[in-house]
Amino acid sequence: MPAPAAKDIQHAISRHGVIGDMRTLALVADDGTITFFCHPEIDSPSVFASILDDEKGGSFTFAAEARSRQANTKQMYLPDTNILITRFLDEGGIGEVCDFMPIDGTGRIVRRAKAITASVDFAFDMTPRPDYGRTKPQLTAIEGGFSIGWEGAESPISVYTSFPVTIADDRVTARIGLEEDEDAYVVLCPGRAGAPKIDDAYVRRTFRETRDYWHKWVNRGNYPSFWRELVVRSALTLKLLTSAQHGSIAAAATFGLPEVPGGERNWDYRYCWVRDAAFTLYSLSRLGYYDEAETFIHFLMERAVEDGAQGLQIMYGMDGRSELGEVALDHLSGYAGSRPVRIGNGAFDQLQLDIYGEFMDAVYISTKARGKPAYSVWIKLARMTDWVCENWRRKDKGIWESRGEPQEYLSSRLMCWVALDRALRMALEQSLPANIEEWRRERDTIQKTLLEEFWNPEIGAFTQFKGSTTLDAVVLLMPLVKFINPRDPMWTSTLKAVKRELVHDCLVYRYKNGAENDDGLDGEEGAFTICSFWYVEALARTGYVAEARLLFEKLHTYANHLGLYSEELSSAGDHLGNFPQALTHLSLISAAIWLDRALNGDSQDPHYFEFNMLEDPDGIF
Repeated sequence: MPAPAAKDIQHAISRHGVIGDMRTLALVADDGTITFFCHPEIDSPSVFASILDDEKGGSFTFAAEARSRQANTKQMYLPDTNILITRFLDEGGIGEVCDFMPIDGTGRIVRRAKAITASVDFAFDMTPRPDYGRTKPQLTAIEGGFSIGWEGAESPISVYTSFPVTIADDRVTARIGLEEDEDAYVVLCPGRAGAPKIDDAYVRRTFRETRDYWHKWVNRGNYPSFWRELVVRSALTLKLLTSAQHGSIAAAATFGLPEVPGGERNWDYRYCWVRDAAFTLYSLSRLGYYDEAETFIHFLMERAVEDGAQGLQIMYGMDGRSELGEVALDHLSGYAGSRPVRIGNGAFDQLQLDIYGEFMDAVYISTKARGKPAYSVWIKLARMTDWVCENWRRKDKGIWESRGEPQEYLSSRLMCWVALDRALRMALEQSLPANIEEWRRERDTIQKTLLEEFWNPEIGAFTQFKGSTTLDAVVLLMPLVKFINPRDPMWTSTLKAVKRELVHDCLVYRYKNGAENDDGLDGEEGAFTICSFWYVEALARTGYVAEARLLFEKLHTYANHLGLYSEELSSAGDHLGNFPQALTHLSLISAAIWLDRALNGDSQDPHYFEFNMLEDPDGIF
């Protein structure tokens, strides 16, 4: 049976906004339902996860009741914030619910309903399902609300409301009638000592404080003149995925959302991938946000001490734990029947050599703005670079975490070159002690092997791994990381091959899974959104600015109604994979910045603008 289309799924991935406090996040659907929330951290067990199972996952609805068939809903973010407003439009009256998480360390979710015009009836319905739905909750009435407890919980969650509720077994409901300009609230409160008392004054005060926090954060950034709103939303989303407590950065907010509806490609992305986090820092740094880079570097340097000479594993828990064993939640039906629903990630102990290049590039960008790194940090970075010199020839699983056989992947070889190149630049520019000659020799050797051993003259392109005939969209990074001149004939030929094999209009696929390139999994995935934005930037850097701009604008039509993206897109444009995903938003930022520079003629190359406005100089289109 074919998987249902997004329009037939009540809470499709694309129908959500996200709120958070840089400790955890919640997905809020456009009908006022929180369908996903993990407590107390982003990678903790879920309390609500109805997006993965309507019955067993749990949900939290606070919404206006429809009075006519013409009733409609709209969602928006308060500009330059992560405060979400869901509006319920009906002939009989207009209501709205404002959702946010205060940035005060309490971990609370604040939901405030208001009748905008006429009288509006609101429905409250909460069915908590703690511990990924594996534990039955105990609901107990308390003064001003109720508490949610369950076996194994360190402390109960308290829920305070400004209206009476009815508790029936494992469900809490209420119906509230509000006259025009009246409001009501519900606040979900993790059990944390010293938290402020809940009342109407608290709700109003924390709204102002949360709004002001996000406004100040956005105002610190340097945004492009073109597409500012899109870039700001992407930056705010990336900020939500950072941990204020640990400095780590999650790859996405969710687990189990499928790359292939009805298939087995369902992963847990709530962890800190070195790759994703480093790319995130690169994008935030280009906007002028360097504090996040410093805290993440500190986070990774603590891990490097624990992990010895190799330095890093590919991902960590948000608190830095290294064991992330993979478990299937067989009791959950999965999004659109996509099973198994997995928590943990079995790829955590894979060898992926690309992470060193991504991390060193982020460190390099940070040091250019903040100056020489601390000596204690540099010693660990230098030790890591020495390890890369000795190990870059090894086969690994590649940037996409293949579950097939190890190969000598272009992605790994390329990013090892980046690691050595950026380490050399830092050592020379900042006068730091280093094995300069060895690093330079190994960097140049990598460059030679890439140009000679990964080039396939029959297809006129650099291939996915040594000796293969298949393409991988990761090759688009070659000019982006300054490995190759974008005007080099080898590169323009490769770009043509990518367009021929992996591109459909503005959608780009990572690779084609087949006999030569078996990633160890069944099914074909959707278009990979990060690769689509990489393609846009690669086009712009190669000189096709007009085409790049057109495709960039087309990609905006695939964002959801709030400007958010998941990991992949189906052929029908449905959002697939975990949501929202850092890689997609960071690549959007990078592409927007480069296009903005091109359109404004702002480049170190005095002939850049003139060259980039040429009409299809190589006939690729």
